[in-house]
Amino acid sequence: MAIMDFLKGQFIDVIEWTDDSRDTMVYRFERYGHEIKYGAKLTVREGQVAVFIHEGQLADVFTPGMYMLETNNMPIMTSLQHWDHGFASPFKSEIYFVNTSRFTDLKWGTKNPIMIRDSDFGPTRVRAFGTYTVKVENAGLFMTEIVGTDGEFTTDEVTHQIRNIIVQQFSQAMAGSGIPVLDMAANTGQMGELVAEKISATISSYGLTLPELYIENISLPPAVEEALDKRTSMGVVGDLNKYTQFQTAEAMAAAASTPGSGMGEGLGMGMGMAMANQMASNMHQPQQHHAPAAAAPPPPPVEHVWHTAENGATKGPFSKADLGQMAGNGGLTRDTMVWTAGQDGWKKAGDVDELAQLFTVMPPPPPPPM
Repeated sequence: MAIMDFLKGQFIDVIEWTDDSRDTMVYRFERYGHEIKYGAKLTVREGQVAVFIHEGQLADVFTPGMYMLETNNMPIMTSLQHWDHGFASPFKSEIYFVNTSRFTDLKWGTKNPIMIRDSDFGPTRVRAFGTYTVKVENAGLFMTEIVGTDGEFTTDEVTHQIRNIIVQQFSQAMAGSGIPVLDMAANTGQMGELVAEKISATISSYGLTLPELYIENISLPPAVEEALDKRTSMGVVGDLNKYTQFQTAEAMAAAASTPGSGMGEGLGMGMGMAMANQMASNMHQPQQHHAPAAAAPPPPPVEHVWHTAENGATKGPFSKADLGQMAGNGGLTRDTMVWTAGQDGWKKAGDVDELAQLFTVMPPPPPPPM
């Protein structure tokens, strides 16, 4: 079996490589004893170069085309006559095919956050990721510096080192760019070209070049993103005072529609009093037949409803009439904490102008018994 393999290798006269793996960068053409016979045809396709290694040294690089190997490197007759070497020629030659097309959609990303000084947020940590393209520019240099004697060299064996170089150069470029974090999304193309240019200068010593580098995303820490979302929400809301009034009105409407909440009765009583006052004012207003109708006055304000706080618990809502009764029986004092919609926090009842009058109309204490 070994003799048949040997003879089969001796009579192979076409040397070529058709690659369908999409990730193989270098492929060594295998034959028995690395012997190349006299007159063999070497076919190098577009997107390839063939590196000829003779006696362990780089002898030549063949660009795309067809070549007739008519050198004296191990002719078959000479090899067969070397009986003292046991059918093994003392001259060893190898041909490596190097893929010179672009290897695309290779991933890169920052394992750890990059610390930069931002004009808006101060010291900030950011992460980034994207894709890049690599290409063999100098096949001979790539063979001697990276591949060595590897018979099948794939992109996985070199992309790890390239990713480290990308992250290092990207960190330096981003830290020294002076571009605010919020504006980096609009400058990713420019930054990608800058980083690719710097990286190509580094990896050119490996025989490689980096034609393209894309920055797909630059992200901030979750806490900063949450603060940004809140800031954006504030911009959407606009006038905070009007928004607060709107929320208060919505809350009051929801509470009034809840059965047994007490607030509906207070609101209903307040609105009923407002309608009664409106009707009374209309009855006492003289009618003018020929004068133009005057603009109707705005409706009276809705009576406030109040909440009280005692021992860490809240009670209510109460109408002003309810609070008057409570003040009469001692359930409400000047030091009782109260709150109503639109009021800035809890206050003592005696410090609220609208409720202070409840304590001034109280009768004096009764006289001592006779």
